[in-house]
Amino acid sequence: MDIFLQQVINGLVLGSMYALVALGYTMVYGIINLINFAHGDVLMVGALTSWTMIGIMKESMPTSPGWLILLLALIIACVVCGTLNFIIEKLAYSRLRNSPKLAPLITAIGMSILLQTIAMIIWKPNYKSYPTLLSNSNFQIGEAVITPTQVMILSVTAISLTILMWLVNYTKLGRAMRATSENPRVAGLMGVKPDAVISATFIIGAVLAAVAGVMWASNYGTAQHTMGFLPGLKAFTAAVLGGIGNLAGAVVGAIILGLIESLGAGYISELTGGMFGSHYSDIFAFILLIIMLTIRPSGLLGERVADRA
Repeated sequence: MDIFLQQVINGLVLGSMYALVALGYTMVYGIINLINFAHGDVLMVGALTSWTMIGIMKESMPTSPGWLILLLALIIACVVCGTLNFIIEKLAYSRLRNSPKLAPLITAIGMSILLQTIAMIIWKPNYKSYPTLLSNSNFQIGEAVITPTQVMILSVTAISLTILMWLVNYTKLGRAMRATSENPRVAGLMGVKPDAVISATFIIGAVLAAVAGVMWASNYGTAQHTMGFLPGLKAFTAAVLGGIGNLAGAVVGAIILGLIESLGAGYISELTGGMFGSHYSDIFAFILLIIMLTIRPSGLLGERVADRA
């Protein structure tokens, strides 16, 4: 029972980080039908930017509490990633909106490789040890343990998702996003500026990815220029699992994926005496994706929709 509870906690933490990234995928796809495969690398830029800022602030503000340094580094990472994604959208994607779907897809893959290469040049290819800035005292839940960093991840994710849902459902920008998602041409005739809405969507997605990057690095204690590839791929899997283009579906898919990975890896490790452990958890994500695409291609909460004219 203690193994089950511990793996559920780990799965919720992992799923929360996937959810932040998956929302960026699904928001962009819902509005312009683009799979932005560079999105995972925005996570990486956020993590490495925060790592740099933490190093600077620990030297310049040595008496400041760890949570304040982490918060400031997170804010700066969000600004950098938001600016980066805005530039990427303007330079790489805006001219390809009416092109065949293969063109922006190839561009997104190329942008991913470009971001990794630039990050490798700036931060070097070696792994960086990400400092632990929160308390080391763990909390007991029955026989299971949850760290302050994991509590922070769950809390920040919940707050981020609440703000996003409020933004999409109850603000003028959210109405403009939904209108643009339905039909950009008609939305333009009704006074909505689709270009501004699309740019705002990329910025919001980048902010969520930056938050996920900082949370990911804080949880695993390391950062590196290729770290965004696998979380990005898993988050895309979660978005497809829940129904790409559906915000609630992205969150549900991410939580399910995180739980399945953690429970599967935990129990396999236990049953095999540690011979097969967490490094086999990737298998479960892609097996689940194959099964879902076979049984329900539109995802758990997705709906079949006709292609836009």
